[in-house]
Amino acid sequence: RNHGRAPRLPLTPEEYLDWESRQDEKHEFHSGEVFAMAGGTETHSLLITNTLAFLKTRLRGCKVHSEAMRVHVEEADLFTYPDLSVVCGEATFSDEARTNLTNPVLIIEVLSPSTELYDRGQKFRFYRRLPSLREYVLIAQERPSIEAFRRDERDRWTLYEPDAAGVLPLALGADLVMSEIYEGITFPETGTHPMG
Repeated sequence: RNHGRAPRLPLTPEEYLDWESRQDEKHEFHSGEVFAMAGGTETHSLLITNTLAFLKTRLRGCKVHSEAMRVHVEEADLFTYPDLSVVCGEATFSDEARTNLTNPVLIIEVLSPSTELYDRGQKFRFYRRLPSLREYVLIAQERPSIEAFRRDERDRWTLYEPDAAGVLPLALGADLVMSEIYEGITFPETGTHPMG
């Protein structure tokens, strides 16, 4: 149930934040426009939960945030809710209420058929405008596949994929283990667990 009608566009960031605070569903904001965030499937939800639980125990000195944490990419005029975001050290926010995170070092998106092109393309371009961001990880839900795009000191991004054992070392020092990320998930075409 939404409180109030859809806003008249374009909105200022302040108008968006005020309106969004009264909504039951989440909405992304970009350059005055508002977009409803798609609801997730069971697989999407499990992948987020598995990854959150996995990273929480391995990233000491870092905080792992769920999709409830909004990220503000000021240079791109974007407010959005990544599936997971990680901050190491002191978190910074663009608001006093600490609802708009500005310095994630790692962002993870679980790909959906409806958002994959956006997550790989325009959204990744927006995220690259975050000076703090060191790594962007994409987790597929239709098949067992994880990709990490890592920024080097010259601001170049390189693709990293898991090794033959399904292990993907992250820039933050932890390893993502595919069998744990995909635990409890079967794929309809085979009906089997991806890791055997």
